Amino acid sequence: MTSPEERPEIPADERLRVIEIYPSVQGESTYAGLPCVFVRLAGCNLRCTWCDSEFTFTGGEHRSIDDVVDEACAPGIDMIELTGGEPLAHRQAFPLLQRLLDRGHTVLVETSGSIDIAPVPDGVRVIMDLKAPDSGEAGRNLWSNLDHLDGDDNIKIVVASRRDYEWARDAIRDRGLDRICPVLISPAWGQVDLQALAGWIVEDRLPARFHLQLHKVVWPPDQRGV
Repeated sequence: MTSPEERPEIPADERLRVIEIYPSVQGESTYAGLPCVFVRLAGCNLRCTWCDSEFTFTGGEHRSIDDVVDEACAPGIDMIELTGGEPLAHRQAFPLLQRLLDRGHTVLVETSGSIDIAPVPDGVRVIMDLKAPDSGEAGRNLWSNLDHLDGDDNIKIVVASRRDYEWARDAIRDRGLDRICPVLISPAWGQVDLQALAGWIVEDRLPARFHLQLHKVVWPPDQRGV
């Protein structure tokens, strides 16, 4: 085995900082329940109050794009998702996505909505957050990203309160979000009553999907690698 000291340095334009790569089931989109390999990159430009992946803010291992592609494809699972942290904070994320597409995979990217998604390769399915007020990051929503979404993509809004729900409801109505792509209303884990949230959506006849994080139902909520 080659020691770290003997490994050749990875060129900057081929280098990614990777937290983990693992197979599981998709848990946070209209693709929920399907087998999926997750590639989780390190680092994030936001600090949402309810973040459940703070472990990605630091650390990770530098790996080449081709090495990541090989490991992600090895399980033989069609769907591969790039996540984080904020994966699009890595400029090398874009060629990584393209190379996964070139291998014939269904490719998803989960992003905060604070970084321009225009460079995401055609064919990648975007799961994009819009940050509600209780996240502490609502001012970072890059609304021009809506112009780059289509029916294969998803908009996800995490809500932690009635105030967040009303913000999401008004954004859906005022901006016609449901006419762009499916919209998911996802409760911040443990912070909003699930029955109440479901009732608000039904009462308002909101054209959005009530959406739980499937992996937190199947496994312990703080378990990694699932």
